[in-house]
Amino acid sequence: MSAGAARVDRRRLAQPNGWWGAALFIATEATLFGTLIATYYYLRFNATQWPPPGVEHPKVALPLILTAILVATTVPIFFAVRAARAGSARLAWLLFLVAVVVQAGYLGVQVHEFLSELDKFSPHDSAYASIYFTMIGAHHAHVVVGIAIELWVLWKLLGGLTNYRMIGVRVAALYWYFVNFAAVAVVLTQVYPSL
Repeated sequence: MSAGAARVDRRRLAQPNGWWGAALFIATEATLFGTLIATYYYLRFNATQWPPPGVEHPKVALPLILTAILVATTVPIFFAVRAARAGSARLAWLLFLVAVVVQAGYLGVQVHEFLSELDKFSPHDSAYASIYFTMIGAHHAHVVVGIAIELWVLWKLLGGLTNYRMIGVRVAALYWYFVNFAAVAVVLTQVYPSL
């Protein structure tokens, strides 16, 4: 079953419909992040002080380190797709598991940071606080969705590799690549006032 699905995937001349559906969804999500980042800079360049008085400048080191850790999970995801395309559902499963564990750790630290920032200032306080929490919250929501998709792939791979599951592996990887790209854009925008 696994070897046959891998062989079919390698012989494809075009991307499967599920991949194109995910690509279209990702395009809409990229538009969302583009709009949030553009809004952030629009508000920033129309404000006399950014962040406003009473709000600390954002941390730089921790967000950059955490984002580097998150982006590093692209490596096991990339090799999971290669393993699946080679017919090794077990190796693909293990690589996805490594990625999910690291991503869950990242998310736990980020949620803790997010909640501690909510104790310092509120989204209702200013335009800065509103766009800051909206942008960070949207990013965290996408990480949660990415992890959920990968957990679904892990569950499906327990039954071996089929054509349908191979498409799921590739779609999960495509979505995760987007999440990491968005993470870099969001964190650079987030730390901008401190640079």
